[in-house]
Amino acid sequence: MAWIDKLKTRWDLKSGWQVIIILVVFACTGFTVLFLKQPIVAFFTEDGETNIWFTIIYYILILPVYFVFLLIYGFLFGQFDFFWGFVKKTFGRMSGKKKD
Repeated sequence: MAWIDKLKTRWDLKSGWQVIIILVVFACTGFTVLFLKQPIVAFFTEDGETNIWFTIIYYILILPVYFVFLLIYGFLFGQFDFFWGFVKKTFGRMSGKKKD
């Protein structure tokens, strides 16, 4: 599969199985964050209705939570080093730091 080889090259991985595992980690993290949203909304709002401020705060605060789950799943699947680098690179891009 050509797309697996492209991701393997882009992410500097050793095998196609690593690509599959990394995609599974991204999927597990996304589903975890998805399943956490409903209980959080129900706890902090009346009748499950959200206002614009709650939505803004939720999306700002969910990013660090997403990265924590990404590192946890990365550790559980044996790909912690890849995801630690991914998180550092993403935060570096968001903070505007230039690469040397």
